[in-house]
Amino acid sequence: MAGGALNSNRLDTFPKLLLENARMRGNRPANREKDLGIWLTWSWEQVAEEVRALACGLKQLGVEPEDKVSICGDNRPHLYWAITAVQAIGATPVPLYQDSVADEMLYIYEHAEAKFAIVEDQEQVDKLLEIKSKLPNLKHIIYEDARGMLHYEEKFLHDYATIQNDGRLYDTANPEFYMENVDRGRGQDVAIILYTSGTTGRPKGVMLSYDNLIIS
Repeated sequence: MAGGALNSNRLDTFPKLLLENARMRGNRPANREKDLGIWLTWSWEQVAEEVRALACGLKQLGVEPEDKVSICGDNRPHLYWAITAVQAIGATPVPLYQDSVADEMLYIYEHAEAKFAIVEDQEQVDKLLEIKSKLPNLKHIIYEDARGMLHYEEKFLHDYATIQNDGRLYDTANPEFYMENVDRGRGQDVAIILYTSGTTGRPKGVMLSYDNLIIS
């Protein structure tokens, strides 16, 4: 994919820090995950490329700055990359507990006004399909694990890898887009919205800036 360098010297957002780590650490391991007993490893450069491809794919799909993008699944590299990709284009990730039931998800989606969802697998897709008719703002759902999804025909469902491939094409046609958007980020921007568990009432959305998270 197209390269480039940051114009800003401020490493005040996670997308900027990722690019700096890719520059400084290159082929050193960044993420590891065991799949069917085999360890998979991604270098910092590979993670940066994965994030860039997804970010450009999300832009191609219609994600705009300040849009809310929900993310739901187990703690796996692809979903952490999704968080950073959403941040890189100025949108806001809204993670949900992977064991949330459909009714709990409905409240958070309505409250956050989430327009897009990135989820892990068929289980999460099915929960969203159960409540989709009540979520007029939800435009697209992206799933990372395609197992069991072969016969789903909804036009708003998209495979994660396909979105990344679309993103690579978009990046080739618009080589300045990604770096310009990462450069635009600032430490005071909202980095993420985290919802409380809601054990004593409705879940509450807590907006955290990059400054909040990086300093802590």
